[in-house]
Amino acid sequence: MKAAAKRIGLEIVGWLLVVAGIAALILPGPGLLMIAGGLIILSQQYEWAERRVEPIKREALKGAAKSVETWPRIVATSTMIALIAAAGVLWFMGPDTPGWWPLSDSLWLPGGKATGISQFLSALIALVLLVWSFRRYHGKPEAIAEVVAAAAADDDREGFWGQ
Repeated sequence: MKAAAKRIGLEIVGWLLVVAGIAALILPGPGLLMIAGGLIILSQQYEWAERRVEPIKREALKGAAKSVETWPRIVATSTMIALIAAAGVLWFMGPDTPGWWPLSDSLWLPGGKATGISQFLSALIALVLLVWSFRRYHGKPEAIAEVVAAAAADDDREGFWGQ
């Protein structure tokens, strides 16, 4: 009974991470990282998930390496992180609808405090990932080349989705 409950719990967490990761590819958040985490959990149960972990992990690492290649990218990423955090604080504070707002008051900062908290947490995660990427890849062309070469070799060998 415990094994079945554990399996169901892990499967739910894995699928939630995959779905949230797909959403975070469009919304603010570490999409590929969440997808990879979900697939790692699901790979304990499913062979198809195990085949997809490495390609997604390589793509996530390639993105991390490219994000800190140049100072303009680092500044742009830092600026976006600051804007997402500021939006999170604004949503959390929930100021009254300004007079210039042309739409219904119900459309001003929808989602309330929960949205603010999730935006702020996304900014915090992005900041941690930026610092990690900077320490691991910035000014280290050999580390970047290794990640890019591994991703290219994987693409040549079996395609992005491991087919």
